[in-house]
Amino acid sequence: MLCFGAAAFALHAPRGTADALPLRGLLVASIMSGLILSLVGLAVLSAGMAGVGIGEVDRATVASVIENTAAGTAWMVRMAAFVGLLAASILRVGMARMAAALLGGVVVATLAWGGHGAAGDGAAGWVHLVADVLHLLAAGTWLGALVALTLLAFGPSRTGAAHVDLLHRALRGFSTTGTLVVAVIVITGAASGWLLVGPGGVPLLGTTLYGRLLLAKIGLFVVMLVFAWGNRYRLTPALDRARREGDAPGAIAALRWSLASETACAVVVLALVAWLGTIEPIARS
Repeated sequence: MLCFGAAAFALHAPRGTADALPLRGLLVASIMSGLILSLVGLAVLSAGMAGVGIGEVDRATVASVIENTAAGTAWMVRMAAFVGLLAASILRVGMARMAAALLGGVVVATLAWGGHGAAGDGAAGWVHLVADVLHLLAAGTWLGALVALTLLAFGPSRTGAAHVDLLHRALRGFSTTGTLVVAVIVITGAASGWLLVGPGGVPLLGTTLYGRLLLAKIGLFVVMLVFAWGNRYRLTPALDRARREGDAPGAIAALRWSLASETACAVVVLALVAWLGTIEPIARS
């Protein structure tokens, strides 16, 4: 998600914003981490399907998973996209940021084949899978913007006039994109929840582990919305006033706290999503 979100932020952020970020280092670090975790994930998946310990997985089992399962095919696509991402992030070629965003989107989209959305059949199954892909892409866009804005706020020259102006433009620039991202997350999340839980499962949300984790995820999402609302309608205008008055440190300190807290919530939400993907959802009645 960070691979995709950071590259996407570089495309939609105001001009000059991406140049103030350690974008290449961020991309390379997240790509290498993603490659390692994907390798570990394939080993765990293969061990689970074979019913053996992870240390007992052999090459034949891994090859069978890759060749005979949708998750294995998605894994191969993801690894190929990671390699392309690494090349795009290292080489100084034209359209590198666009290529990184597109390949990052492919990486994120393949994650949907590791969740409940890939288990459905027929038209409903395809609707669920598409909803999950859009949900992941929107979440990645939000996460990438949060990390980028947090890095800008914590930058070493954050109190300089030019940097403050850049931070303010970046915050304002993301407001429209952020509204669209939230709308996609809400719509696709509701669609996935309806297909997984259904109306009959709603009363059971507080009685099962899956339901409690889902409620915790929704609760943290609401907290993130509160932070986002405060950033857009209170802290960003306050930074603008402070910028014009030449007294930005206090406004930036408030933004740093808010952005860091919102980012921390996003990380916990992703951890909950990963956990939810390993649990059988509430049966519909």
